[in-house]
Amino acid sequence: MNTNELYQFSTLTVLLLLFAFYGGTYLLTLKIRKKKEGTDAFMVSNHRVGFGIGSASMTATWIWAASFYAAATSGYTYGVSGPLHYGFWGALMILFIYPFGRRFRKLAPNAHTLGELIHARHGSSSQLILAFSNVLGSIISLMVNFTAAGALVSVLSPLSFQVGVIIAGLGVLGYTLWSGFRASVLTDFAQLVALMAIAIVIIPAVLFAMGGPSELVAGLDNLTAEQANLFSMEAILNQGAPFFVAVLAYAIGNQTISQRLFAVNEEHIKPTFITATVGYGAIVIGLGMIGLMALTLGVEPLNGDMNNLIPQMVSSYLPPVFIALFFILVIGSLSSTADSDLSALSAIMMADVYGKNLAKGKADPARMLLIGRLTMIVATVAGIVFASFSLDILVMLVFVGALWGAIVFPVIASCFWSRVTNSAFTTSVIVAMLLFCVARFELITMTGAAGLIFELLASLGGGVIIGLMAFGFLGRTVGAVAGTLAFIAMLILATGFLRDYTVLLASLTAYGASTLVCTVMSLLSKERFDFDTIKEKVGDYDHPQDQTATTESVIPGGVASQQ
Repeated sequence: MNTNELYQFSTLTVLLLLFAFYGGTYLLTLKIRKKKEGTDAFMVSNHRVGFGIGSASMTATWIWAASFYAAATSGYTYGVSGPLHYGFWGALMILFIYPFGRRFRKLAPNAHTLGELIHARHGSSSQLILAFSNVLGSIISLMVNFTAAGALVSVLSPLSFQVGVIIAGLGVLGYTLWSGFRASVLTDFAQLVALMAIAIVIIPAVLFAMGGPSELVAGLDNLTAEQANLFSMEAILNQGAPFFVAVLAYAIGNQTISQRLFAVNEEHIKPTFITATVGYGAIVIGLGMIGLMALTLGVEPLNGDMNNLIPQMVSSYLPPVFIALFFILVIGSLSSTADSDLSALSAIMMADVYGKNLAKGKADPARMLLIGRLTMIVATVAGIVFASFSLDILVMLVFVGALWGAIVFPVIASCFWSRVTNSAFTTSVIVAMLLFCVARFELITMTGAAGLIFELLASLGGGVIIGLMAFGFLGRTVGAVAGTLAFIAMLILATGFLRDYTVLLASLTAYGASTLVCTVMSLLSKERFDFDTIKEKVGDYDHPQDQTATTESVIPGGVASQQ
C-alpha cells in the first residue's frame, strides 16, 4: 500500500504534544533540582547511580533518532538479516565497554571522563585528542537529533523544519541546564519507559494492520535471494562487518557511554551494561522489522527518501492516536540522546579542558559549573544552527568514526601496559588517521603493492579487534590466540578482496596502523609507568564540605543513599 502524502496534525496539536513532552520532562527534573549544585553530581551523580536508572539511561541514550530510520532502512535494504545486523552489533557497543570499564574504574574510581584517566597516564596531548574526538562526535550527534526533530515536525504538521529544530533544542536545554547529568539520567528512565510501552504497541499494531504474520510470511516471496538469506554476504560485508568494526570504537571513544560507566555504582557495572545491551537490541531490532514489513509489501519510500519509511508505514496503517504516540516515541528517543550529548560535552569542558589543563588541578567548583552550563548553551546553539542548514554530515561522521577507531588500541593498551608512552599514543593516532583518509577517500589507487599493504594493515586491524574482544572477557592468553588466528584468517581471505570494500578496509586500517605504531614505539621505549599513581591524580572537584552535601540520594530510587 502506498500513500501520496503523510497524515498531518494541526499546528495546535503538534505544539501541544511538544509542550506536554518537554513541559512534563522539565517538571520531572524539578524534583532533583538543588539550590547549590555540586560539580561531581552535575557530571556523574557522585558515582552513585543505581542499577535500574543506570541501565535505563544507557539504553535510552543509545536509542537515538538515527536508530529508528537506520534500523528501518536496514530492514528495507537487506531484508531479514538487516534488523539483526543493526540491532545486534549496536547492542555489542554497549556490552564491550564493561570488561575494559572495570579496569578504568579500578585505575580511576573518581574520574568523570576517560580523558582524565588518559591525562593522568600520559598528559595533555593524548587527553586532548580523546576530548576533541568526543566534542566533535557529540556536536554531530546533537545536529543529527535536532535535524530529525525538524524533519518529523515538518512532515507531520504545517510547521517548518526550522521551528521543529528550535523547539527540540530549547526543550532539551531547558530540562538539562541546571542539574546536568542528574537530569539526563532521571529523564532517560521516564523516556525509556515511554519508548518501550509505545514500541510494544506500535510495532504489533503495524504488523496486524497490514494483515498479520501470515501476510508478512507471504510477502517474503517478494524478496530477492540475498534479502531472504539470513546469512546474506551482501548484508554482512556492507553493513554487518563495518558495524562490527565500530563496536569497540564507539564503546571506548564515546563519552556518553564512559560517563555512565563512571557514574554507575561500581558494584552495579556488570548488570547495568548487560541489561542495557539486551534492552537496546530488542527495541531496535523490533523497529527494524517495520522496514522489513514495508519491503514485503512492496512499499516505495515517499519521495524516494528512506527517512520517510517509518512515518509512512505508521501513517498508512494506523489511526491518528497511534501516530501521536509515534511522534512522542521519536521525540523522546532523540531527546534522551541529545541531553546525554549536552552532559558529555559539559563534562569534557569542565574536567578535561578546564580542570586538567587551564586550572592545572586547582579547579574552582563554582567556575566549573558555570563552564559546564555555558558549554550546554553554546552546544545547543551550534546544534540548532548546523541542523537548520541541513548540512551533509556523512564526511564528519566518517572522521569521528575513524578517530575513535584509531584510539581504541592506544587507550586500552595505556590502561594495561606500563610501556606505552605519550609519544606512542599521539603518533599512532595521527598515523592511523592519515592512512584511514588515504584508504577511505582513495587518495591512491588500491592496486598492486599499495592495495596489498593496506590489506595487510586491515588484516592486522581485524586481528586486533577480535583479540581485544577476547582479551576483555577471557584474558590475555585467549586474546592473543584469538587475535593471531583472526589475523591469519584475514590474510588468507582478505588479500586481493578487501580493497573492493572501501569503508571496511579504511576502518580496519585505522585499527591496524594505530596498533602497529603504538606497539613498536612502546617496545623501543625504556619508560615504565606506575598505575597506582593515577588514583592520586584523578579525584573529585568539590570541596569536602560540598561533597557531603551532594552525596545524598540525588535521584529517587536510582542512586545509593548517603553512606
